[in-house]
Formats: sequence, structure tokens, C-alpha cells
Amino acid sequence: MPATARRLDLKTGFACNNRCSFCVQGDRRAREPDRDTGELLRLLAEGRAHADELVLTGGECTIRRDIVPLVREARALGYTGIQVQTNGRRLSDPTFCDALIDAGVTEFGPSLHGALPATHDAQTRAPGSFRQTVQGIRNLVARRQRVITNSVVTRSNLRELPRLGELLVALGVQQYQLAMVHPLGSAAADFAAVVPSLREAAPWVISGLRPGLAAGVRVMVEAMPPCLVPGYEARVAEAWIPPTRIEDVGRVVPDYRHARVVEGKTKAPDCAQCTWDTTCEGPWREYPAAHGWEGTPRRAH
Repeated sequence: MPATARRLDLKTGFACNNRCSFCVQGDRRAREPDRDTGELLRLLAEGRAHADELVLTGGECTIRRDIVPLVREARALGYTGIQVQTNGRRLSDPTFCDALIDAGVTEFGPSLHGALPATHDAQTRAPGSFRQTVQGIRNLVARRQRVITNSVVTRSNLRELPRLGELLVALGVQQYQLAMVHPLGSAAADFAAVVPSLREAAPWVISGLRPGLAAGVRVMVEAMPPCLVPGYEARVAEAWIPPTRIEDVGRVVPDYRHARVVEGKTKAPDCAQCTWDTTCEGPWREYPAAHGWEGTPRRAH
């Protein structure tokens, strides 16, 4: 069966047991009810016409009562890869981990947003969430699951990124990604406190990648133009994101890359002279809108 978008990103709804200060979904949890099981089952079935890999995300999809049956149905439909993107808190329960694994999850994507409990918990606004997420990662690694973590880069955790990289290596993850905060939703509402400039963030991001590279762990950086990470250009994640269709609530994005380039990101006029112009997508457009191009990349020629 041909798949025009290798991956289907299915938003299950926006309920969440965290209240992250940088959440791109903002107040959607209050405005939009979660999808019911019947709708999600229909979308899973229809999605096989477009993709053979699945990402379940939200919101926080693991707090749904039907998450295990949804995974089981996805496996029955023939999705060859099933990833659960999660804040990782429910994975602290080993029985829940086993249920997801038995149902057919092939990859877990928990998020850790600081090297210290205080840093992570302050950003998630959920006391104890660091402890739960770390325990969840440990549970998965002990079960020899594929664990790829994501950490949003903010003003609060910049200086902890090297230590965060060391922690993720010590936990035994197969891959970790440092993703520049997307200044929408909650991050946009408190932009000055949450969003660093790209120039400010770049050296800390590089320092955060180094522990993984030294240990042979795959590392990525998302939404950071390659000219800002000299020597680490091959680690820019956008080059590795597979063709993806997003089934959002109230909106379908048939081609995520096209949406990123056309709607989400931007470039300066002289980016056309850059060595990386043909592969670089540019920063999220909110960065130069706030900081100007002096606060974003210097172009490499």
C-alpha cells in the first residue's frame, strides 16, 4: 500500500495533567473538548490511506482511558511504527508501561525540560512531574524500549542544557532533541520571560548536544538555523522529519513540512546567499518579529 505521508500525527485532544509555561497549544484545553473514541478510531482507519507510521499526541494522550485500545487498534490496522508523545508522567507506573508495550507501541517520546526537579516542575507547573517523568524513562529503558526525548529550550533551562544532556545519557535514552520554544500559545502570552533569542540560546544548545555525541547517543536540535550551530549542522532535526500528515482538531495539515516553511517560519532577504539556504527552513517567524534579524542568525556564506 503506497503511503503519501509516511507518518500520521494524530491529535487526540488537549486535556493535559501539566500546565507548561511554553505550551504551543495554549488555552485549547479549555476551549476544545477532547475527541471521542469513535472519531479517533475513524481517523486511524482513514489514516492508513496516507501513512504507515503513527504518532499519538495531544495534549497528553496517556491520560485518556482509551489510550491502550487505541494503540491496539492502530497495530491491528497495520501501522508499522506507533509512537506515543507524552510528558512521561503516567509512564512512572510500570503496569501502564507494560500495557502500552503489549498493545503495540514501538517508540516513546517523553519530554524533560530541565536537569533539576525545580527547573522542570516550575515550567510544567506540576509539582513532582520531574520525578515521575524520570522514573517513566527508567521504566522504559529497563524494558528495552526505544526512548527519544524532547526538551523545549527556554530562558529557564538554557544554562542547564549541558547537565540535561548528561542526565539523558545517564538514563540511557536512544535519542534526545533540544527544540527551540515555538512562541505561540502560552509562550506567546509570556514571551519575554519564556523565549530566549536564538543567538543567546545557540552556544548553550551546542553545549547540550555534546554529552550525547560523546556517548554515541543520537542528538538533534529543532528550529535552530544551521548557521548558528557551526559544526553541528547535520544535527538540525528538520532534515530528518519524515513526510507527515497532521490530523489536528478542526484542521488537517496534509504536508507538515510545507506548513512549517510557508506558515510557520521565515527567512531574511540575504538568507538566499547562505550556504545552507536550500536546506534551512529559517527560524519560527515570531523570533525575528520580536528580536529583529540581529537577534537571529548570522548568515554563512
